[in-house]
Amino acid sequence: MVSNEKQSIMNWVEENETTLSDWNQTIWNYGETAWREYKSAKWYVNQLRKEGFTVEEGSAGMPTAFCATWENGDGPVIGGYAEYDAIPGNCQAADTVERPRDGLSKYAGGHTDPHSALGIGSLGGFLAAKAVMEKHNIKGKLKFFGEPAEKVRGSKPIHAAKGYYDDLDAAISFHPFYMLPFCNTTRWNTHCAVAYSVMYTFTCDVPETWLSGGDDSPIPASHAAVRAPGATDAVVNMYSLSKMSKEHMLSHNMGWSVNETILNTGQATADNIPGQMSQIYYFIRVPDIKMAEDVVKVLDQNAESAARAAHCNWKREWVTKSRAGLENHTMATTTYQNLEIAGAPKFNGDAIKVAQEIQKNLGFKPMEKPYLDEVETLIPPEDAEKKIRETLPPWQRHFTSDDYTEYCWHAPTVRLYIGRPALKSPKQGYAYPAWVMNALGGIRECIDPMINSASKTVGMTIIDLLTHPDLLKQAKDEFKQRTGGGIGGTEWQEPLCDYQPPIHYRWPEYVTTVRGRDHWVIPAEHDE
Repeated sequence: MVSNEKQSIMNWVEENETTLSDWNQTIWNYGETAWREYKSAKWYVNQLRKEGFTVEEGSAGMPTAFCATWENGDGPVIGGYAEYDAIPGNCQAADTVERPRDGLSKYAGGHTDPHSALGIGSLGGFLAAKAVMEKHNIKGKLKFFGEPAEKVRGSKPIHAAKGYYDDLDAAISFHPFYMLPFCNTTRWNTHCAVAYSVMYTFTCDVPETWLSGGDDSPIPASHAAVRAPGATDAVVNMYSLSKMSKEHMLSHNMGWSVNETILNTGQATADNIPGQMSQIYYFIRVPDIKMAEDVVKVLDQNAESAARAAHCNWKREWVTKSRAGLENHTMATTTYQNLEIAGAPKFNGDAIKVAQEIQKNLGFKPMEKPYLDEVETLIPPEDAEKKIRETLPPWQRHFTSDDYTEYCWHAPTVRLYIGRPALKSPKQGYAYPAWVMNALGGIRECIDPMINSASKTVGMTIIDLLTHPDLLKQAKDEFKQRTGGGIGGTEWQEPLCDYQPPIHYRWPEYVTTVRGRDHWVIPAEHDE
């Protein structure tokens, strides 16, 4: 039987469905990318203040982060968060055909997971819990964070290192499903893995010393002189060396990855002047910290060789050091039980028509039931665990990456996944283009069911933790047991972050000039 408090959570979410939908549309259409989510963060700050929260803007030195608190007397502190960063190169309109959002390049930012709905789904749960706490005089404190730059695992390691999570009694992490079997379930044992990321910068500071002082020209800067290789060559060398050496970094009998992107290449120098500066960014997903450190050692060797060959200096700076996750079965069970009450998302009416129109526009016969069965079906966490273990070696404890893991080492934490709209394949071996899922994440009829299910589940879990002291004690006792005594215990891992917020790099962003407002750095017209 559903308690009065939980029924109140359900009622609040249903009464505010339109509002939550409108909020998601706002964040989705901002489409701001990592470390540059200015409008999105400001929207959350303003909205939380309207809701009665006390908000610290720019928390931990991050301009697009925040920490919001609201309390109703003495009681447990429950944490949660919004993410709101989008991804460059994924600018898709909320439409049934492939096209960018109006007035933007297709290479601009866009929500994929989508983090827009992640944030609103979580916020809805916290606001529902706040309303019920007021109605039933439930004591406790809500602590809601704005976590920018998740796509580069940005803010949570920094918040953790600065002590923002130390007073939490429990934390709830929600994410739209992004891989099976983690759909409409909670994580059990196999949580996300370690993530490290590093920025390598190459500079050609003394090009005139190439080949021991250059040539004998009476004009040293002559365009006929031999040119030093420079920073462009250095970053190409680094890229190539690291691609070739991947098989020499770690064993391939497990799930891990190293990916890279070039942020700068020689300051657009194409004259007989060497490239002055270049940067390449590496993102490392591995099962444990030792493996991450080994990968960085190889990358450092490659950077040294690349720089030497190109007559450059080099430096390595940290963007991310994020710990692996820590399981808590009490939290996983409690949250899943509330998901059973809330129910998996259901796609009906206009949501089906939208999906069918997409299939038709792609040249396929529309399906009567176009959505994946899994996005409308619950799977118990133990069953999801068994399925994911089928793909991993027995010794590997962690897989994939997300920095919610930082919360896990400061309080009992649950990782909740709820189905987002995803379509069945119309034929064997066919994969939909990426724009399809991106578009579905911005179409109200398709994404709102996930937001509503998430808000209900998060809200009911908060109420459980605040009204059942034995349950919260059980979760905290399990946390202490797994960490060897809690924070500072024998099995506890301290924050890895020993760097400042990496906000100063040339991260992709929208720009405002005399030519217009909020333009992507790549023009919208003639960008084919």
